[in-house]
Amino acid sequence: MSLSDQEKNFIYEYSTRLLSQDMLTNALFANSGVGRSLRDMMLAKQPVQPLTNPMEAALTGTLRADSAAVRQNARNVGEAANMMGTAKTAVAQISDALADMEDIIDKINQGELSASSSVVQADYDALRDKITGLISSTDYNGIYMLDGSQWGTDQIDSNGNVWIQAYKDGGFDVTFHNLDGIDWTQLSGAGLNTDINAQLAYVQSYASDVNAILDNYASKQSSLEYQQTQLSSQADLLDQAVANRSPETSALSTEQLLLNLILSETGRIVDESR
Repeated sequence: MSLSDQEKNFIYEYSTRLLSQDMLTNALFANSGVGRSLRDMMLAKQPVQPLTNPMEAALTGTLRADSAAVRQNARNVGEAANMMGTAKTAVAQISDALADMEDIIDKINQGELSASSSVVQADYDALRDKITGLISSTDYNGIYMLDGSQWGTDQIDSNGNVWIQAYKDGGFDVTFHNLDGIDWTQLSGAGLNTDINAQLAYVQSYASDVNAILDNYASKQSSLEYQQTQLSSQADLLDQAVANRSPETSALSTEQLLLNLILSETGRIVDESR
């Protein structure tokens, strides 16, 4: 009975893998420095001279310190992402309020609402007050991101920059926009009755600026969240390096160390349960 192409391919691949393992084992034991070290470990008279690096403990300590620093930097960047998300949420609410104000103007122009109505004017002014309230009250851990009058502190400088420690020897600024610099008093319920076209122009101009800031904050938040993930991954790799140098790993038998070395290079056609 002839073999199928799939069966032939399996036999070929399996044979090649076994041959590779055999060649690697011969190379390790025959001529290499690894082979000499392994022979010394297995054949030397007791007590066997430890073949460990005398700087192992110091190196492991450095890795632990680096891992802790990188993980703290990841947390710092995560805080920056949360701060940006808080600012973005507030700006989105401001954008919604401006959209509601424009909707009131549209309904007045369509005859659905009266520009002289005190109720309509009060609703319009309430939306403006909501905007100014959001600007003055939006903060993250005491950092007011939208109100420039509250800048110039140890946490946020007069230009709206917040320093983020994100690297071993440095970091970057996260910058916010000064929304209290807009003259929100131009938005007036009484103005709906005196010059509704001017009110529409103000609302649309402010909405354009606010929406541009909203897009900017959304992009920054996404970028910071990605950077946090990458830093956390780096810390995980450093933790793995520490684990690889742990006493548990050092206590592995010579046979297991050799097996791990071979398998890392050639694959795993070995039943490790036996």
